[in-house]
This record gives sequence, C-alpha cells and structure tokens, in this order.
Amino acid sequence: MELRRQKLMRYIVPLREGGSLPALGEADDGFRYAVKLLGAGHGAKSLIAELVGGLVAKAFKFKVPELVLLDLDHLFGITEPDVEIQELLRKSEGLNLGLHFLDRATTFDPAVNTIDPLTASKLVWLDSFLTNVDRSRLNPNMMNWNGEVWLIDHGAALYFHHSWRPVEEAIADPFPYIRHHALLPLATRLDEADSLMRQAITPRTLSKIVDLIPESWLDEPESGITAAEHRETYRRFLTGRLANTRPFVERAKQERSLLNR
Repeated sequence: MELRRQKLMRYIVPLREGGSLPALGEADDGFRYAVKLLGAGHGAKSLIAELVGGLVAKAFKFKVPELVLLDLDHLFGITEPDVEIQELLRKSEGLNLGLHFLDRATTFDPAVNTIDPLTASKLVWLDSFLTNVDRSRLNPNMMNWNGEVWLIDHGAALYFHHSWRPVEEAIADPFPYIRHHALLPLATRLDEADSLMRQAITPRTLSKIVDLIPESWLDEPESGITAAEHRETYRRFLTGRLANTRPFVERAKQERSLLNR
C-alpha cells in the first residue's frame, strides 16, 4: 500500500462547491487534482480524515479517486486575484492532499439515481465506522462517473480527533448522526452488511493505512502529544471500532426504523 507524491505545477481555479474551498490544480505528472488544502478549515486533521477515510473506503472496494500527496510552493496560485484565496494558498505551502479529478462527473442524487439495498447498507456501515458526518441528503458526496458511483470528501470523518476525547469513548460511539445519511432509507440489509464488511478488512490493513499518514500532519507541538502517540490513537480507534461494530449498527437500524414512523 503506497501513496504517490507529486509537485503541483499549475493552479487552475478554486472549487467553490466544497465548504473547505479546495482548488483544482495540475501536478507534474500531467494529471489534474482536486487539492484539499492544509491551510483550510481544520487543517491537517481534515487531510488526515480525507486520507484515512478514502483509503479505508478503497480497502472495502468502493470507488474512490486516487489519493496523491501534493507539494505546494509559494508560486502556486500566484495569479489568483482573490485575496482570501491567496492567503489560503500561502497557509497551505508544504504537503497537501489531492484527489484525481473526475472530469464531467455528476452528483449522485439518491432521489433520482438508483442504488441497491446491500450497497446502500454497506455505505451506511462505512460512514458509521468512520464517523463521517458529511454524506447527508443535502450533500451526499457521491458522484456518477463513467456509469459508476464514486465516493468523495471524507474530510469530516474521524471527528473524535478535534477534541481528542478518550479513544475508548470514540470506539464505542454509536454515531447518532447516521440519522442524516443520504442512503439510510435504502439501507435495509444492515446486519448482512455488517457481517460482510467485518470480513472484508483486517486490523493489519487498517494499521497499514494509519502508517501512511504523513508525519508532518500528526505533529501538534502545542498539544504535548507526539506524532507517534497520535498515530497510535488513530490505529486504536480504527481497529477497536472494527472489533466493536454492534453499537453503531444497532443505532443505524434504530434511526432507520424511526424514518418509517
């Protein structure tokens, strides 16, 4: 399991659809990327959630744009006229994260597009597992591309790391926010999905994903916690949650039953 690392060469436009204001840029490999910027929103924590969430989804065989580490220097976006965006780009000098740009992709709308109940149940399970609050009916963060459903934007996952509450509490979180999930009404096979998903990934794979988090994103000198300790906390969260799925599966089933009342 590896990540490519490229240098951003050409700034194209800001992508104003996202709340964190990513940018569209071209790297030295000739490909275009939706660039998630280090200086935006919750900074490195959003990039960590994007990276871990995307790689976990890939490990479960969901379609996710390739994730690439991107170096951004002081010349990137120098012609951008918006002062606020210029400031954001300057705050993002260093290592950022890119998702391969899905050209001409369209937003997946559960009210219009079809998805089978087992796949919907697996996606509800995935977002409960990752504590991803941002796949709502208003903003599903799923795209149609070449006739397939692709998952984007996992930057709001792993929300426990914004407060660093005890990892044992985070592991046991039943994730009540699943009530807002875009696919919950269609998730009629949650028990089956739980069985299949727990068999589809191992703690070793989760551990390898955590090892791919760049050291610089984990470094928080003001917290008094080392990068190695932060990495181990992510590892404990993911492996512990995989071993303790019933609380969030039962909560998803409960929230789904309330939709039908």
